Amino acid sequence: MTYAIIVEGKNDRSRLRRVLAEEALILCTYGTPGTERIEELKKEVGDKDVFLFTDNDASGKKIRAALREAFPDAEHIYTRRGYAGVEGTPEEYLIQQLEKAGLEEWIVYPSPSPEPGA
Repeated sequence: MTYAIIVEGKNDRSRLRRVLAEEALILCTYGTPGTERIEELKKEVGDKDVFLFTDNDASGKKIRAALREAFPDAEHIYTRRGYAGVEGTPEEYLIQQLEKAGLEEWIVYPSPSPEPGA
């Protein structure tokens, strides 16, 4: 499966980069995208499956609405209300949401912590 995840900004992309394989295409809107940026995103996405992962705040909802029109078949990934956006979401929760979206094969799971006293 080839896919693209669209997030709001570079901090969101950096956060996801920590839990996704290098090949994962993570694109940024850099704020509320205008017509020109939406067209650029469409070109970058091409025929890939699209996942929208924006913050759970007013700005994120506005961006999601604009992207929903541009990518009507996109899957939506949500972060929990109360987290400081995608960039402030704990890695464990990001992984859970990515698994729910069916992206397990692209997730880079953290190494288990060594047992205390080992």
